[in-house]
Amino acid sequence: MKELICIVCPKGCRLQVDEANNYAVTGNNCPRGAEYGKKELVNPTRTVTSTVKITGALHPRLPVKTDGELPKKLVAQAVAMLNGVEVSSPITRGTIVLGNISGTGINFVAAKDM
Repeated sequence: MKELICIVCPKGCRLQVDEANNYAVTGNNCPRGAEYGKKELVNPTRTVTSTVKITGALHPRLPVKTDGELPKKLVAQAVAMLNGVEVSSPITRGTIVLGNISGTGINFVAAKDM
């Protein structure tokens, strides 16, 4: 039995996930908590936020985020890939900054107009 704190909403339900019983979840106050508990043990994913260098803008760094959830095991690799990325202003929010991260089809996109 694994214990987790649900992060789907600010309520922070204390979940118990029974791995031996098809990942049955208890302690959740909504169906989203049950879905989160099972997914977190079977295939954990994360939305990743970071920054990249930008030239010609007021600030030296552009905030970026993934446009989907990456498998947790790929997060460090994905962030490391951003080290060599540099974009030029102007750039609009939603523009792909780094595409198809590790063959997942997930992209890093600009999170702000600069």
